[in-house]
Amino acid sequence: MIHTIRIGLVGDFHPTYQAHQAIPRAVELATADLGCQAELTWLPTAQVEQEGEAALADFDGLWCVPGSPYESMDGALRGIRFARERGKPFVGT
Repeated sequence: MIHTIRIGLVGDFHPTYQAHQAIPRAVELATADLGCQAELTWLPTAQVEQEGEAALADFDGLWCVPGSPYESMDGALRGIRFARERGKPFVGT
């Protein structure tokens, strides 16, 4: 059985942003090399601001993606703070 890692992508998806197109492919390549799988979920910053822990708690790690200005800077910061305070793996780009 292959282990699946759940990663929450904190940010506001824009299909024209090169990084937003590249992140899923980069994760796919990395997990193939590691012998696991990743399930990526986009978490809009306004959703993170409104739902807080409820939006973030089920993920194994969080990635605050590029793309500022965010719809909700408070939501982006809330995601970062949650990862830091809960000891969740975190990447910010």
